[in-house]
Amino acid sequence: FQLYGYCYQDSNDIPDTLTTITELGSPLEMIQLLQTSWEDRFRICLSLVRLLHYLAHSPLGSVTLLDFRPRQFVIVDGELKVTDLDDASIEESSCTSNDDCFMEFPARNFTLPCSVEGRCQSMNEKRNLYNAYRFFFTYLLPHSAPSSLRPLLDKIVNATGNVNKHGHTRYFLFYPSVNSEFTQKRVKSAKSKYRRVPEAFIPDENYRCWPSYHHKGCLLSVFDVNEAIEICDSYSQCKAFVLTNQTTWTGRQLVFFKMASNHIMPDPDKITYVKVTD
Repeated sequence: FQLYGYCYQDSNDIPDTLTTITELGSPLEMIQLLQTSWEDRFRICLSLVRLLHYLAHSPLGSVTLLDFRPRQFVIVDGELKVTDLDDASIEESSCTSNDDCFMEFPARNFTLPCSVEGRCQSMNEKRNLYNAYRFFFTYLLPHSAPSSLRPLLDKIVNATGNVNKHGHTRYFLFYPSVNSEFTQKRVKSAKSKYRRVPEAFIPDENYRCWPSYHHKGCLLSVFDVNEAIEICDSYSQCKAFVLTNQTTWTGRQLVFFKMASNHIMPDPDKITYVKVTD
């Protein structure tokens, strides 16, 4: 979380008080997140993976968040950030045997090895990992994921749920493959023919689809025109689409899908494709 400034106050009225000024974020609402595009949820999970990696290798050592729940996080520019560090701890649990290294969760439990130094090995890291799995990954990653990515995502979710040795490192390394698979070009033969109208936009003729980047229309991300054609062909009401000059965080282009093309307006920043009817 970005820290912009802080003020330490020590007075008779308020002793030993530290006030911080941080960046502003939006509260995390899981129901709202499930209604966003998979691409946006993928970005949130990626930012959480980066946080897990930092907590496991921070300058202070391995840090655990004892109160690891959605209410402790906010969204800033599409990224997930932790806001409440009151329950952060760098102390690894002490032990005399493996039985002392017992992690209990509502759905399952884990027993970790006790090191020769009398500390539970990687307990801080694995507690964070499993909490990330049960509160975030299990909901945000598989839900409406692209079919081509589901086998890989199953491996990712299972790795975090089992908190295997180096599990979150493995998870971290999976992400470039996910991003590459999601953004790579797939050329498919078009089912329908479309007429290209440069520097044109259809201001109306909207219909709603899910998930959409626009609550009053159907605005989706595509890799290229071929993918836009494939999407338009999959909707019976789609008769045209408009390529915008906006892209998502992965570089995919945002496209408006329209149910008619009766009113086409000039727009130098957009290109319209109209389905050709027989």
